[in-house]
Amino acid sequence: MARILVFSTETISDPGIDFAGTSRLSYPPGVDVLSVPCSSGIHPDWILAALENGYDGVFIAADGEDCPFLPDCTARTAEVVNRAQDLLRERGLDPRRLRMAAICSVCGEAFVNHMRQFERILEELKGA
Repeated sequence: MARILVFSTETISDPGIDFAGTSRLSYPPGVDVLSVPCSSGIHPDWILAALENGYDGVFIAADGEDCPFLPDCTARTAEVVNRAQDLLRERGLDPRRLRMAAICSVCGEAFVNHMRQFERILEELKGA
């Protein structure tokens, strides 16, 4: 079982993840969700710390175009991901251990699909 830390945004992706639960959609049990106000505020060091402290992967459930704080949230979050992947490479960690996708407030099924797919990728990386 892969351990995945999800950074989820309070106003956009949290409701989508909650919707997955209330719809009784099943996703991997190794998923832990941490709420943040805006995905662009995630610090790359947090991602690195999660991976160095037992998580197999980190998933950023980004606000996308629906961010209530910044019109360029998606671009800023993508820059966070790029910087974090550079840090991973510097530490000899596979950058595929970090993923990002926009998860909207009614995207419960999309979230579940992302988690299942990401878990498969992480399990393959562990076996390599």
